[in-house]
Amino acid sequence: MSRMIAADLVDLDLSADTREAAARSLAERMVARGRVTDLDGFLADVAAREAQMPTGLDGGIGIPHCRSAHVTEPTLAFGRSAAGVDFGAPDGPADLIFLIAAPAGADDAHLTILSSLARHLMDEEFTRALRAATSPAEAAALIAGEEPPKPEPERAQEPQPKPERDQEPEPQQQPQPERASGSAQGPEDGVPFRIVAVTSCPTGIAHTYMAAESLEKAGRTAGVELVVETQGSAGFTRLDPAVVAAADGVIFAHDVPVREKERFAGKSTVDVGVKAGINRPAELIAEVREKAARGEVSAPATAATPVDRAGEPGEGYGTRLRKWLMSGVSYMVPFVAAGGLLIALGFALGGWDIDKAPSVTEHFAWGQVDSWAALMFQIGGLAFSFLVPVLAGYISYGMADRPGLVPGFVGGAIALTVDAGFLGGLVAGLLAGGTVLAIQRVRIPPVLRGIMPVVVIPLVSSIVVGFLMFLVVGKPIASLQKALTEWLSGLSGANAVILGVILGLMMCFDLGGPVNKVAYAFAVGGLANPNEGSLKVMAAVMAAGMVPPLAMALATTVRGRLFTRTERENGKAAWVLGASFISEGAIPFAAADPLRVIPATMAGGAVTGALSMAFECTLRAPHGGLFVLPLIGNPLLYLLAIVAGTVVSAGLVILLKGARRTAPAAEPDEEAAQAGNGVAVAA
Repeated sequence: MSRMIAADLVDLDLSADTREAAARSLAERMVARGRVTDLDGFLADVAAREAQMPTGLDGGIGIPHCRSAHVTEPTLAFGRSAAGVDFGAPDGPADLIFLIAAPAGADDAHLTILSSLARHLMDEEFTRALRAATSPAEAAALIAGEEPPKPEPERAQEPQPKPERDQEPEPQQQPQPERASGSAQGPEDGVPFRIVAVTSCPTGIAHTYMAAESLEKAGRTAGVELVVETQGSAGFTRLDPAVVAAADGVIFAHDVPVREKERFAGKSTVDVGVKAGINRPAELIAEVREKAARGEVSAPATAATPVDRAGEPGEGYGTRLRKWLMSGVSYMVPFVAAGGLLIALGFALGGWDIDKAPSVTEHFAWGQVDSWAALMFQIGGLAFSFLVPVLAGYISYGMADRPGLVPGFVGGAIALTVDAGFLGGLVAGLLAGGTVLAIQRVRIPPVLRGIMPVVVIPLVSSIVVGFLMFLVVGKPIASLQKALTEWLSGLSGANAVILGVILGLMMCFDLGGPVNKVAYAFAVGGLANPNEGSLKVMAAVMAAGMVPPLAMALATTVRGRLFTRTERENGKAAWVLGASFISEGAIPFAAADPLRVIPATMAGGAVTGALSMAFECTLRAPHGGLFVLPLIGNPLLYLLAIVAGTVVSAGLVILLKGARRTAPAAEPDEEAAQAGNGVAVAA
């Protein structure tokens, strides 16, 4: 802890009157110490966390906190406000304010220390001592768990005038042992009531552990056996199954989905937000005991779907729909890459007539290049034929887990049969997943449950999806797919350039994320029925995807002083990643400075996409990178488009970063400075 807090990170006379001003005042101390690299970026992350849920707690405590790419190492700043700052606590403003900053990838040891601090905040003696601290060094030592500086005798008298908030000596009266075997008995005489609890919050740093401490203290006061599983940033250790099995009740105090929630099914359960676990633990314990007395238990849990397991709290239908579609696209991409590259190699080795070659099972000459080209082309074509069934199958899988696979694949195959193509696969996957979910909601006699996943669900869902795809939606979707194909084949002039701009912007917006994948999937969908227009689209998408890492590599080479040493090292790797069409090579730069890097890369991607379409470049392989250059139509103009976009992006990044700050110029001395800080803190 001594590495995280020091006297210069403490302000005992915090004058800020709003939560934003308080966070900024404390964050400026972190910046001065080199713990935060971008003040505004970090404060934006703090505000985003605050928007999820206010961080004020009963007892005059505010704990603004976040994970941020702008934090170099876990850090804590403390401020004490005489007037108080409103952090949304029910009992009014906070006078003790802790700003907790954790890097996006903080290790478990640091996060465990921060969780320990969160538990200390529930200790009245700890908060009383902080209110009585007379110097920043004393407050820092208290928070770090070290021996405060010497003038301790004078401090001993000062807590007397401040009884208002700390007026809770009740826990001192300790009749707990008698209650543990008396009034707090469980269902069986003489056996204490047993509760298991799970706490979690969006960042998993503070509220998770404060709720755990609060529940444990209330459990001791009530004389019940209460064990908490904290699902925090440092991971979680599962409660012993025997402890869960023996529990009479369960308390969930969480703001993110409880992991492996099915372990607690069939018990009396109270499910609330994490702040309720902090502020009213005694009520929650009383409520779960009342439910147990009435025999009220939760329904048996159903396994979460793959998308649910990765979900976030409060997600709407639109967000889940996007994740379902991305589930299908992510499983489809390897088939696209393998099949598309094999087809492209077949063309490269055997010429454009290789698609007319006889089956290699009928004719294959080991010493002829054309035979090997035909082999690659035919393997690639077969792999490519799985695109639509795999897309549909795994969209359905994202919705309904394994029971969705069979109707999804069947629906995708039918989409190919009726020429509904890529769009038909999307619809078939959604229909299959929805059908399975509907079947699973039907109440089934226990005697039939064993055959449901193996026989009933695959059979019924395949019939329903087949009927809908063959007789209801298949033909209209096929007509729409045909219209899209004809539109792509007729693209020329300004329309083609505008489409190139849009696809370039999408490819560079989130660097391998959902928007990038939508643009990629659109281009790949065109390859299912290739024509001149769809080949131009594929070339534009692949070219734009190379721009972000190449631009960051160029910018770090031309103006290295605007970047940290780590970013300059990442810039060297970005040359190779960009040349290989790995857009994710720019993610470290975008994560550290999104407001400057992302707009700059989008501008460059738009330029490249527009030029590629204007130059009428084509590409038959669903992959980018320099190694597919022999497969590109108009390769020199294609390279010119990539170079132009890279120069535009790099220039904008340099311009925006140069106008903002010069702090990274001092980076070569950064380690020495941090080492000095470490010595000062340890002292």
